[in-house]
Amino acid sequence: MGGGNCTVKHTLSKKDMVLISFMLFSMFFGAGNLIFPPFLGQSAGEQVWLSLAGFLLSAVGLPILGVVAIAKAGSFSALAKRVHPVFAWLFPLLIYVSIGPGLAIPRAGSLAFEMGMAPFLPATWSAQPWGLAVYSAVFFAVVFWLSLSPSKLVDRFGKLLTPTLLAIIVLIFAKSLLSPMGPSAQPVGPYAEHPAFQGFLDGYLTMDALAALVFGIVVANTLRAKGIEDKGRLSVYMIGAGLGAGVLLGVIYVMLGMIGSASSFLGKADNGAQILTSVMGYLFGPSGKVLLGVVFTVACLCVSIGLVTSCSQYFNSLLPRLSYRAWVSVLCLVSMAIANLGLTQILAVSVPILGAIYPVAIVLILLALADRVISARSFVYVTTVSLVALFGVIDLINATAGDHRWDTWLNALPLYAQGAGWVMPALLGGCAGMLLDFGRRSRGERREEQPS
Repeated sequence: MGGGNCTVKHTLSKKDMVLISFMLFSMFFGAGNLIFPPFLGQSAGEQVWLSLAGFLLSAVGLPILGVVAIAKAGSFSALAKRVHPVFAWLFPLLIYVSIGPGLAIPRAGSLAFEMGMAPFLPATWSAQPWGLAVYSAVFFAVVFWLSLSPSKLVDRFGKLLTPTLLAIIVLIFAKSLLSPMGPSAQPVGPYAEHPAFQGFLDGYLTMDALAALVFGIVVANTLRAKGIEDKGRLSVYMIGAGLGAGVLLGVIYVMLGMIGSASSFLGKADNGAQILTSVMGYLFGPSGKVLLGVVFTVACLCVSIGLVTSCSQYFNSLLPRLSYRAWVSVLCLVSMAIANLGLTQILAVSVPILGAIYPVAIVLILLALADRVISARSFVYVTTVSLVALFGVIDLINATAGDHRWDTWLNALPLYAQGAGWVMPALLGGCAGMLLDFGRRSRGERREEQPS
């Protein structure tokens, strides 16, 4: 009887898995994910399918691999400890601060105001600091309230927020099919020469692999709350949730990319937000602006709740003297204050910092997935992460110092101009680690051969 009860307790229904996948999708799908594919679609034009294939490979593939890596390692901290105990403390802290209250959460709040509220206010109001201040206070009050009960996230995301977001995007896509816009234009710039590669780089720049490392704790805790304690089963369900969320992301990205591809006749736009604004006006008239405002608001709200929840759980584990509720309060207040700096200022700071952190996260994910070849005790972790982190710091200093003193050296690195200059340091670090592993094995074999 005991064994039977245990089996029931530790098995999730298909409905539960779908709802958890919906939750994870909502946490991933922020406003940035909303505006990248339409811009890619318009720029790639007739080459949209090749560009989307590259985009899906990185924008969907890397986050799924991130969830899988955390599931295989057991936790983000356990994965980071393979490099060094100090790194295991410092790097997760840096990621949680950066993708949480330091940059990403305030950015979501500020963007929700720019796209979801400012268009409906008189120009004199939206330009005043108090407009953003009042909106951010209301926005983060909602985030605070919805983040207080992590156990209810599945119900709130899976049954309400995610279906709302998906329904609106599907409605927009269906309307674009019923009210055909225009033919795809000729691809421009790098989309004409290397459409798939440029699409891959666009997806890479969404930086959702960082979010995958952060959201792993929320998915794991959600599964534990449903009685899943066995590590093997926990890992399987986490991977299943990651794959489910990835499928949803992929479908939505394709829809948005196709909408962007057919939008060329509306005029050239500087970013995806402008494309969506023009498309919504064409398809739905004045009400299109309202619908788009709802989409951006819900997307920003979902991401903010997911980040506040995961960051609060993490900081509560570091400093348990402060309760989870207290951490939610602190993070919402700090995020609200930073959000009032404005979107432009936040983006100016966030891009170079996240750009320095992201390659290290990708390297950790790839190494974790190669655990059958590279053991957790391998020198490869230390050498690869160290060289990539050093590259990131140098690149960050070079980008922010103003004089760009190392431009000549950095531009000599393969793929640097495309935003992937870290690849060569990673390869060199991997080779160095393998040589050190070989030396350690050789010394161990010689000791065994010596007579006792």
